[in-house]
Amino acid sequence: MELGRFGIWTFDFEDQPASMLRDSVRELEELGWPAIWIPERDGREALTHAGFLLASTEQMAVVNGIARIDSRGARWTRGAALLLADAYPGRHVLGLGFGGARPGVKPLEAMNTYLDELDTVTSANPLPAQSIRRLLAAYGPKMLGLARDRSEGAHTYHVPVSHTAQAREVLGEKAFLGVEHAVLFETDPGKARAIAREHLHAYLTSKYNVAKFLRLGYTEADIDGGRGSDRLVDDLVFWGDLDTVTAKLHGHLDAGADHVGVQVIGIEPGESAMPHWRRLADSLLPR
Repeated sequence: MELGRFGIWTFDFEDQPASMLRDSVRELEELGWPAIWIPERDGREALTHAGFLLASTEQMAVVNGIARIDSRGARWTRGAALLLADAYPGRHVLGLGFGGARPGVKPLEAMNTYLDELDTVTSANPLPAQSIRRLLAAYGPKMLGLARDRSEGAHTYHVPVSHTAQAREVLGEKAFLGVEHAVLFETDPGKARAIAREHLHAYLTSKYNVAKFLRLGYTEADIDGGRGSDRLVDDLVFWGDLDTVTAKLHGHLDAGADHVGVQVIGIEPGESAMPHWRRLADSLLPR
């Protein structure tokens, strides 16, 4: 899977009208960004969102990071992904994820069951010349192993560089590893960490995310009741000037990532991170 070394990962499109999305993604393509990653969070449905962005561009890859498996049945996910693969050969990547805690539901078991149905369901939909490209959101060794065995690789979110090295060991040499990482262009440590803590609070109070951080060697003191220690905050959000941020992002590539999706935080809802994406393009992308 070739997505380039760096792409854009953003929540921002959830808060913007279609005209702004279209203008933004077209400029990102003109700047040379090879891929954009979009989540599924506040009601903007993952596959129609991907289709709109694909229709608005000519070459850029659009990656669902993630399409939640509890948002639609496997039959409908397959149907939508088949259409996108047929209409935009090689440009859509179906990133699937468990998408949050549900009482009594085990993520690994739920994902296996979903993939079973995805792989066995039949329909009248014609098969595309290039097959569906699939990734799984994965953190722990068992889900990473499932991503290795039943997809083209894994997508990780809010992890330190040390996790990237561990994930590569589980995935082996051939599977794709795409890593999201948050960045913030703020050089004042107090201001930067305050903004980062606000962004991270939901993840530092989530059962599965806290378990992930503890498994990586952080302590309950690092979790700090959802506040996050300086060490944990600095590992999960790269802040500072452009040179500092871009140097840290390369750490994921050095640790074994194939691709890093860069999430700029500190942007007000409805606003655009485009000024920062332009600066990052100059620093990260080949000319």
